[in-house]
Amino acid sequence: QVQLVESGGGSVQTGGSLRLSCAASGSIFRIHDMGWYRHIPGKSRQLVAEITTGGSTNYADSVKGRFLISRDNGENTVYLQMSSLKPEDTDVYYCNAEISHSKWSARMNYWGNGTLVTVSS
Repeated sequence: QVQLVESGGGSVQTGGSLRLSCAASGSIFRIHDMGWYRHIPGKSRQLVAEITTGGSTNYADSVKGRFLISRDNGENTVYLQMSSLKPEDTDVYYCNAEISHSKWSARMNYWGNGTLVTVSS
């Protein structure tokens, strides 16, 4: 079993900053891609940012230049530094990770329970 536990959400004013963290624990051989998604009502989860094991990153156009994703492979943790926050960034943010349980097992996709970010004007 694998658990992804998010933290760092909260309420800030426009222009403020937050740092989200997501720690993976459990039966982990290797963590591959990690990322952050947001929930769009009536739609599937939308990518915010993702990062590979080697550190390559990809961002949604709406957050480029404002958000920074990073990871600590030794701590099995991914971070999302959110700056210059806008009211439209308000949402539940979910951590995602592709994890192998052994050298021979396929990658499996795991999600955290989400952390709420609220940005007030």
